[in-house]
Amino acid sequence: MTAPMTTAGNESEAPASPSPAKTIEGRSLGRIAWTRFKRDKAAVAGGIVVILLILLAVLAGPLESLFGLDPDQPNTDLLDADLGGLPLGDWGGMSADHPLGIDPLQGRDLLARVVDGSWVSLLVAFGATVLSNTLGTVLGVMAGYYGGWVDTVISRLMDVFLAFPLLLFAIAISASLQGGAFGLHGLPLHIMVLIFVIGFFNWPYMGRIVRGQTLSLREREFVHAARSLGARGPFILFKELLPNLVGPILVYSTLLIPTNILFEAGLSFLGVGIQPPQSSWGGMLADAKNYYQVDPQYMVVPGLAIFITVLAFNLLGDGLRDALDPKSN
Repeated sequence: MTAPMTTAGNESEAPASPSPAKTIEGRSLGRIAWTRFKRDKAAVAGGIVVILLILLAVLAGPLESLFGLDPDQPNTDLLDADLGGLPLGDWGGMSADHPLGIDPLQGRDLLARVVDGSWVSLLVAFGATVLSNTLGTVLGVMAGYYGGWVDTVISRLMDVFLAFPLLLFAIAISASLQGGAFGLHGLPLHIMVLIFVIGFFNWPYMGRIVRGQTLSLREREFVHAARSLGARGPFILFKELLPNLVGPILVYSTLLIPTNILFEAGLSFLGVGIQPPQSSWGGMLADAKNYYQVDPQYMVVPGLAIFITVLAFNLLGDGLRDALDPKSN
């Protein structure tokens, strides 16, 4: 027998080493939602604008001091007395010193007044949202979990509040408390009244959403397991149900904030909200209604501020809804 000959081109190869197994990394629900949210470019843009607006409102005072912005400083030398106090120049007196122009009659810088009014609108909107969400969440989860007469009483209470003519009621309360109440006067009183009126009468909307979600969650396995282990109602409400309601509450909050901004602007426009000398976007629109034909810039600036803010919050809310509830799309 002859030994098999091997050629140089047919040398035996060493067995390939097994490739290391790929580790499967688990992802939390929050990370999955964040991944979905990042794919929505409009929602990301809205979120960036919202963050910038919040920073603008929080840092309004330091920014005014840093850039020398004074929302109440008159500039009568920049007004045309022959035209009834209208700003000199085009586009409402826009210049390097006043990038957004000045207002008629007094010549106050519009950029400074928009910045100064931002914290008021966002404070009222956030405060009213927190109040209405707190009341609506607590009462809604109680109605959905306990059912029976508790659900009946809370549901009828929601119907009563929803039947209120909210705008007329808000005007009446705000107008009657302008002088002073509860030891408060001036701007703090106006802000607290607006937060109470807007937040207290809007809670049924959140209450109905939370009640509907609770009705489906109370039949889930984790709730039955908690009951079988001896957990009582308050523990199940705040430890089992509420954590699973964070998504709907967060989404509705981002959609309720712009509504509250518009409500505050509407009340200030009607003269029963934020009062001068404090600047507010609704108050600026109220002053501009007499000049929109001869000085449209005065109305465009606060109108754009409201429009951009409301649009940003709505885009953010839609993105959060799609990210937290993939079944919605």
